[in-house]
Order: sequence, then C-alpha cells, then structure tokens
Amino acid sequence: MKMNSLSLIKPRRFKDHRGFFAETYSRNTYLEIGIDVEFVQDNHSFSTEVNTLRGLHFQAPPCAQAKLVRCGRGAIFDVMVDIRCGSPSYGQWEGYELTAENGHQLYVPVGFAHGFITLQPNSEIVYKCSNYYAPETEGSVLWSDPDIGINWPAGAHLILSETDACAPLLTDFESPFVFGENS
Repeated sequence: MKMNSLSLIKPRRFKDHRGFFAETYSRNTYLEIGIDVEFVQDNHSFSTEVNTLRGLHFQAPPCAQAKLVRCGRGAIFDVMVDIRCGSPSYGQWEGYELTAENGHQLYVPVGFAHGFITLQPNSEIVYKCSNYYAPETEGSVLWSDPDIGINWPAGAHLILSETDACAPLLTDFESPFVFGENS
C-alpha cells in the first residue's frame, strides 16, 4: 500500500575514502519533488536501548505538524499511520528502516501519526517539523492497535513510556484531521 509516493526519500551520498557527504535538506530540491512545507523546528531524539518504541504521536490543528525524519546514528523502523477521517487509506500504515548508513528519510505529512522503534543501541533520530511544539495539542494512537496491524520488528521486551502504553485505540479516538483539509 502506498499512501504517499513521496514518503521515502533517498538523498544522494557522495562517498570517498574519508566517508561521505549528503545534502539532507534543500528547500528547492524538496519543492521539485512536491513537498512544499516550511520547516520551523528541528528535533533530536536519542534512545540508548534496542526496542525503545516511541509513538504513535501527532499534534492536532491548529498546531499540526508535518515531519521529515532521518536517523543520524544507529537504526530505526519508522512508521506513519493515516488518521485523516474520510481518507481512502485511513488506519493504514507505512514503515521503513532508516539507518545512519542508508541515509534515507521519511516524510510524514500532516494528518498522520508517527512512531518508531530502535533497532540498534544508541540510536539518534533527527527530524524537522513544520510547526512548533505545542503540548496542549499532542495526541496519540496505540502503537499495537490490532485494527492498524503494524508489523513492528520487535523482540520480547519493549521499552515504552507510560503515555504510549496507554494511548487510545483508533476506534476509541476522534481524529482532528479530515481528508483534504488541515494540510
């Protein structure tokens, strides 16, 4: 299932004996591929343990956020879930492995919940947001909701926040997003 053909972005890397160089963001380049978003905030998340799961999070309008996510160190399985009422892909998910080595990025549009699980210790996630952090608009959906059915690559022991462990099911929550609006 493809909710958005622009979801996974693979920036070019120029490698030599010293390492590599990659342009991780250029407004003109992203405009050329159809991402017309002004990013206003950068965030950096660090998780020490493998199987640390964060999500599925979103910010509601008027502070909704699009995100451009990449892994600066280690590896994660990064997921987005369509939570826009009326969307043909409502409740469906996409997930990609983002690693420091592959340099891939995930574009998460407004109206999608976002989460990830760490695949390596000491993983760092760096992401741009199209709106400022507004705790009063935070929301979440349960990471293990059987109606969504995310195939998380997890071991037996997950590390979760209490908030993420108690998030509502998709059927028990009223989405603040409507397909075709809020974007």
